[in-house]
Amino acid sequence: MAALLILRRRALPRAIKKNIAAIQIAAEALSTVAGNATGPAAETARHVAGLLRRIASADAGTRARLEAAAVPALVYDLDLLRKSLAPQLVTIKTLPADLVRDWVALDGTARVKALPKGDPNDTSVLRNFATAVLRAEPSAAGSAISLYESGRTVTAAFVEAAVLALAAITILLLIALRRLTDVLLTLVPLLLAGIVTLEVCVLDGLALNFANIIALPLLLGVGVAFKIYYIMAWRAGKTGLLQSSLTRAVIFSAMTTAVAFGSMWASSYPGMSSMGKLMALALVCTMAAAVLFQPVLMGRPRQVNAPSPQSPNLREAAE
Repeated sequence: MAALLILRRRALPRAIKKNIAAIQIAAEALSTVAGNATGPAAETARHVAGLLRRIASADAGTRARLEAAAVPALVYDLDLLRKSLAPQLVTIKTLPADLVRDWVALDGTARVKALPKGDPNDTSVLRNFATAVLRAEPSAAGSAISLYESGRTVTAAFVEAAVLALAAITILLLIALRRLTDVLLTLVPLLLAGIVTLEVCVLDGLALNFANIIALPLLLGVGVAFKIYYIMAWRAGKTGLLQSSLTRAVIFSAMTTAVAFGSMWASSYPGMSSMGKLMALALVCTMAAAVLFQPVLMGRPRQVNAPSPQSPNLREAAE
């Protein structure tokens, strides 16, 4: 037993010295390769060589901690490299059971994964991919299908909301104005403002998304009020609407609302920022349609109110 302990004590320093010698050889090899060369690779080689020399001259505890931190990962990587150099046939039986359960059901049905061809961040690529997959397998699922279907749902919901809002506004206008031509004179500038808003979005590169599309139904409710003001003044026989206090009130009201909603434009959140930008743009287009297009479309009032003979201006002219 004593002889065995002596052999172990002699073998341990010999193994340590062997490791230190290997570390020093590696440092010298890196220094030789780097030489007097310049560049990132040479600087890295010299830096690693210096670290290896520090490890070789460190105490046994430091080397032990370094070995515990680096050697297991290195052994694992080397084992993977060794296995990759000796490939074997991969079958369902050789795969891990949890991996097989994720892809093959108990009845033998296998899950198939398909990827789009092209840029997956491109909306048109994802749309074409999702429609092609759904044609082949209507029950398909996945992130691309979810984005496509959610987009369709949101778009259809806002189109439905816009149609219902327009229908409700039309009914209310028919009840209040009791004349189809007056209703059309109210709705046409409103629809024109919506079309101009979309055209400006295309020219400015402002894309509609799930956040800012809410501005379009709001455009109908907020914008129709300006048109009603002009229709009521026109039906009362008012002329010179562009120079009237009504136009100034409409401009101030529209700009105040546009600034209030447009303040969201300064938000750091992209969805909120685009919503504020689109709502401000929609309100400006609505105001321009009411102020510049509405009076021209209505023309002269059907019945112009004649000045009262008792008005101060006429009495002063008579005197």
